[in-house]
Amino acid sequence: MHRGIRAVLILVFALGTTAVFAQEDFSADIVNNKADGNGNQNKAKIYVTKSKWRIEGLGEGRMGGGAIITNLSTGMSNILIPDRKMYMEFPQGKGPAGQRMWSFFQARDIDNACSDWLSLPNNKGGTCKKIGSDTVNGRSTVKYEGTNSNGESGTVWFDKKIAFPIKWEGKNGGGELENIKEGSQPSSLFEIPSDYQKFQMPAGMNMPNTPQRPN
Repeated sequence: MHRGIRAVLILVFALGTTAVFAQEDFSADIVNNKADGNGNQNKAKIYVTKSKWRIEGLGEGRMGGGAIITNLSTGMSNILIPDRKMYMEFPQGKGPAGQRMWSFFQARDIDNACSDWLSLPNNKGGTCKKIGSDTVNGRSTVKYEGTNSNGESGTVWFDKKIAFPIKWEGKNGGGELENIKEGSQPSSLFEIPSDYQKFQMPAGMNMPNTPQRPN
């Protein structure tokens, strides 16, 4: 999985650990702010509706062009593998390596996010500072800067209307949301297709870094 997409997943699923609900339904493009060796920017798509979201465009590696659906109310994530018509289910904080790293940033109240940031295990002894209001791509945001327990710094901009991070920067890169379109999202986007079967991890098998395709 490309670094830019991993960074997106780290950020977005960190929010899920505190059951943050978006104030407005929306869709957007996730764009990595660092181009690859060919000068191309890695992109993905996100759809959000209150307590659920879907990220797709994860075709790199062994994802098979799949998607990740997260339900914040249940604390579960499902990785869809279209070419096998299968899905894998994981509780928050477990599963593929990217999903075990959902500690980039989280906030229950975008105007008072530092207490949540400093309460994360990886950020004990770290710092957090609310910079104030800022504008990103014409949208009003609240900007924060913080460091984790290792002294690594990160910056996040939360959109005031959709209550969601729309820009982030850190040691391993960053990115932002573009083409944000507010409005109701089809419920089918957040459901597992009826013809998909659940992939059962064999007993004693170590969790892979990325979903393995069944033979």
